[in-house]
Amino acid sequence: MMRMALQRKLVLAVFTIISLLCVYILCLNLDWPSWSIQPHLRMSGSPGDTEELSNTGSRTHLPPTHTSHPDRPTALKPTTELQLQKAQKLFLKSTSRPDADRTCTRGPTVRPTQSARPSEPAFIGDTYTSEDIPPQTDCSDSVRGRVGKTEFGGQFVENIPVLQAARHVTSEEYQRLSWYPGAHGWEGLEYQMLVETLSVLNSSANWQMLDDWESRSNKSECRRCAVVGNGGILKDSQKGKEIDSHHYVFRTNGAITKGFEQDVGSRTTHYTFSTNTLMNSIRSYAGVGYRGPPVSKETRYIFLPDHDRDYLLMKAAATHTPVERGPERGKDPSVYFGKDVSAVKLKMYHPDFVRYLRNRFLRSNTLKTKYKNIYRPSTGAVMLLAALHTCDQVSAYGFITPDYKNYSDHYYDISYHPVGFFINHDLRMELTLWQQLHQAGLIRLYTRH
Repeated sequence: MMRMALQRKLVLAVFTIISLLCVYILCLNLDWPSWSIQPHLRMSGSPGDTEELSNTGSRTHLPPTHTSHPDRPTALKPTTELQLQKAQKLFLKSTSRPDADRTCTRGPTVRPTQSARPSEPAFIGDTYTSEDIPPQTDCSDSVRGRVGKTEFGGQFVENIPVLQAARHVTSEEYQRLSWYPGAHGWEGLEYQMLVETLSVLNSSANWQMLDDWESRSNKSECRRCAVVGNGGILKDSQKGKEIDSHHYVFRTNGAITKGFEQDVGSRTTHYTFSTNTLMNSIRSYAGVGYRGPPVSKETRYIFLPDHDRDYLLMKAAATHTPVERGPERGKDPSVYFGKDVSAVKLKMYHPDFVRYLRNRFLRSNTLKTKYKNIYRPSTGAVMLLAALHTCDQVSAYGFITPDYKNYSDHYYDISYHPVGFFINHDLRMELTLWQQLHQAGLIRLYTRH
């Protein structure tokens, strides 16, 4: 009997201990620290995101306006978990990568330019290639001579390459520029494709914006450039003769001159576009007379490379062959640039230059949003700022001004269309920049006042 009683007590003690242990574990779970709960990661395109970018090329409007515009991006996709992980890896890797000295085998010496401000987050990349290109004139009243005395002196990089050419494609440069997407770098582009396409840009005419200056005038004369946007402010302006009187005339996208010569002039020496904006312009403005880029003996074509399709179309134009692949596969480039187009008439903006413009001149708050990878200066802004870095004196016509609501979006609009504001550009910031450059005496901006 005593033995059975002892066994019962022992079993009861074990049961009591097990019960107390279970209660302890239960209480511990109820009081578990909050950091063990995985946070919900909200992806682009999740319910509640009011500003959507579709993968069909449409853009979010700020505020909503008409959708016809050449600068709308293509193939935009929601951010995925894999992309976020990739971005995190790129960021961690970028904090330890050195910026080694780089030199080119041909042409001017190329070297890195140190950043004037912190380059974080990593995708900003405020470090650029620099090359020594001797000035083409002795102009005593040039932009470069005046910029140091203005508020823009600290952000202006005098020797940054505006254009890229065959000599810029090295394995070192490919590794460096592969960090940056779109027009700001070579991310997602195959190295072999870059070598094959940029190899056609192998002459001084390809990396000099004003390549025919020696045949135009003497060295002491200032190079005067008219940069013509397509803004409605030019309608009935009677500025055509004034525009054509400049040494060089820059135009972009749906640049229609026929029938509008009195207001916008007829000459075009430099035409800036991306393949995407060119095709969109042909579709959008055919009804008002746009058939394609201007074609003349003095016209140069400057590609703004947003995608590999820009490199492929450029190579096809230089070699007089159909486009190899992509959306323009099989198309004849002479349809756009004329039968007489040759490699010496082709140029392409350097990714460093476009990224520099974004970082130093148009650093929009959009870079803090999920749309940061598609944001860039508008095509017209790249054109105007390129002229600022290559011409001695710059006059700007048809660019957005504070009274933009008084004018239609374009000078050739049949009826009034309000100016469209889109997420991949910051036109309000560009408006402010044009005013500041005008007040600083670096450009002469046309207004109605």
